Amino acid sequence: MTLRFEIQPAAKPTPDQDRAARLVDPGFGRVFTDHMAIIRYDKANGWHGAHVEARANFSLDPATAVLHYAQEIFEGLKAYRSEDGGVNLFRPDANARRFRDSAERMAMAPLPEALFIKAVEQIIRIDRAWIPGGEGSLYLRPFMIANEVFLGVKPSAEYLFAVIASPVGSYFKGGPAPVSIWVSQTYTRAAIGGTGAVKCGGNYAASLRAQAEAIDHGCDQVVFLDAIERRYVEELGGMNVFFVFDDGSLLTPPLGTILPGITRDSIIALSRDAGTRVREEPYTIDQWRSDAASGKLKEAFACGTAAVISPIGKVCSTNGDFVINGGVAGPVAMSLRKKLVDIQYGRAPDPHNWVRKVL
Repeated sequence: MTLRFEIQPAAKPTPDQDRAARLVDPGFGRVFTDHMAIIRYDKANGWHGAHVEARANFSLDPATAVLHYAQEIFEGLKAYRSEDGGVNLFRPDANARRFRDSAERMAMAPLPEALFIKAVEQIIRIDRAWIPGGEGSLYLRPFMIANEVFLGVKPSAEYLFAVIASPVGSYFKGGPAPVSIWVSQTYTRAAIGGTGAVKCGGNYAASLRAQAEAIDHGCDQVVFLDAIERRYVEELGGMNVFFVFDDGSLLTPPLGTILPGITRDSIIALSRDAGTRVREEPYTIDQWRSDAASGKLKEAFACGTAAVISPIGKVCSTNGDFVINGGVAGPVAMSLRKKLVDIQYGRAPDPHNWVRKVL
């Protein structure tokens, strides 16, 4: 499917001086660029009306379907300034594919993958000046909402797809610091047959109470166990998890009820490239505790688009706490992080053709 984007530049874009000031320390997800891309869908016309316009508020009827039945999905990916002065996207085809899978699970109109990528690239081109230098990047948020006006439990007949962008700095200042995590015994994230593998807002909303519980116990993040036996480690509130053992092998929980993370998949590929054995197998919280105590487990780390890799230094629960690798970042996690980031910024070879040059 081919749609031509109508470009309507913002009448009053952010002045250069103001933009430069906002890029000094943008943080994460608080500063936004001047434009957004929009495509609409209805059953009569299919996907239509592709355009780029000034970022502005949406006008929604109080009976808009997304407000009542939560038909909503999103993605997160980044654009990077490369060493040659161009701009790179990292595996946008994988984001586009996952977005389509999420739409199908949520009974929403699937957006063609090529159109997803085209919309993302349109925003990068028009808002290129917002991409920070150094280790900063432009975080892109494609999302889709059900915008038919009705009250009744059924799939919407109308959808609005949009892409907004936010300049972000390095997730860690001074290097990745090990995080502490709380093992939730009260709440679960997903069950077999549910929406655990879907990037929908409801999954994240359901994790917030558990995340607050983690913070109440002095931890940075929460880790969820399976919904049936409450034994098997699944994932953090918004990140996948890996374990590194004394024989050099890696283990990560299998897909099914967890999000098929693109960073997760990339780490598996890079590790296997280096000859490392990677297992996608169930792993219990009791095994984690025992292996950390015996020294069999050398490292644990979480991964995702925002932070890339976060070493896990301490695990806390109602059954007591334990420390991993002396509470410091391990060499395997840091080596993998460097390999991945160097590919994203164009500083290292790209053996899997993951990088897509936009400019």
